[in-house]
Amino acid sequence: MTTLDGVQPTFEELSEEEALLLEQRAAERRRRFAVTIDLYLVLTVGILVAIGLMMVWSTTFFWSEPQSAIFMQQFRNALFGFAVMFVLSYIDYHWWRRLAIPIMALTLALLIAVLIFGETVFGAKRAFFNGAVQPAELAALTVVMYMAAWLAAKQSKIRQLTYGLLPFALLVGAVAGLIILEPDLSTAALILVTATVMFFLAGADWLQLLITFSAFILMGLLAISQFDYARARVENFFDLLRDPLLASDQAQNAIIGFLNGGLTGVGLGESRQKFENLSAPHTDAIFAVIGEELGLIGCALVIGLFVVLMMRGFRIARQAPDTFGALLAAGITVSIVLEAMFNIAVMASVIPFTGVPLPFISFGGSSLVSGLAAVGVLLNISRVIARQAVPTRKVNETLWLTGMRGTITRVRHRFEQ
Repeated sequence: MTTLDGVQPTFEELSEEEALLLEQRAAERRRRFAVTIDLYLVLTVGILVAIGLMMVWSTTFFWSEPQSAIFMQQFRNALFGFAVMFVLSYIDYHWWRRLAIPIMALTLALLIAVLIFGETVFGAKRAFFNGAVQPAELAALTVVMYMAAWLAAKQSKIRQLTYGLLPFALLVGAVAGLIILEPDLSTAALILVTATVMFFLAGADWLQLLITFSAFILMGLLAISQFDYARARVENFFDLLRDPLLASDQAQNAIIGFLNGGLTGVGLGESRQKFENLSAPHTDAIFAVIGEELGLIGCALVIGLFVVLMMRGFRIARQAPDTFGALLAAGITVSIVLEAMFNIAVMASVIPFTGVPLPFISFGGSSLVSGLAAVGVLLNISRVIARQAVPTRKVNETLWLTGMRGTITRVRHRFEQ
């Protein structure tokens, strides 16, 4: 609504009817958003983030200076992450297909830059700005976006060597190779496995998958042989299989934490292992603290929430209106769930130790924000699905028959645009 001279009137200058119309339009937009949003997915992620904030406080209050500094930093990360999630849930996911190449180029540039200008912490160059920005964490999402766009464009051609396996191996291998040089073997492995699953879902045959897995295993063995810390972790894992008493201190302390927790846990903030024995209790080892403080019930709750997230993610992928949306939703879901599986399996001493955080729960700005951004993209795909569905509403009607009167409920279809 504009005046004759083209100036937009203020809310006070509008008539009562015009103001009411604007309010009705705003209410309709809010209603449409509420109807199309996947509330189960939002609630699941919200509970995981809330558990994460609670556990970050529990694992940092005794050494943080001031006491709430680390917690407040993670709280700000969560607020920013939810804001990013909300914005991305509004942006049509098809834009990411158009921007896939520039985003992938920027990611590669950041991965190269961190090797040159990054901060060295514990012998690794992984981050900028005192650990606030880790390009490898962002690469996990951008690789999924690029792979979804690339695989959707190739479709049946991916079964050909020159259109499928060869460019796939070169691209994913280049990203993983840069991350391995930091070194960060666990994130590289996560990206390789996620990309391979997407490759399979897009239609790759079993021979291509066998060749891909063989190449990645050889790459992993070569990387392990080149890095002393990786070789030591693998040796400690095999020691654990032979005799639990020979396991590394971190593995033994994690197991002790689970045993201390039992069924119901020792209580929030009452963990003993986090004070001296567990290293990085607020990041990689946070699941062990959950096991000690909240017990088997707390662990089951966290695992159950990730199962719900997986089910909602694959449901969105199955109902996506196009191949790109399906691959993007599946890739995001696989990436998040695999990362959670890696972390939980490490704490349970099922696989060798890796430095993968527990999504939405472990302390870390890059991990939390990139995870919530991925959920925002997933939510937009679900909103597109909901908008394309035929709207319905239930109405109660009174049915009159000879000698009979009753109320029935009927579903009416609405075809308004």
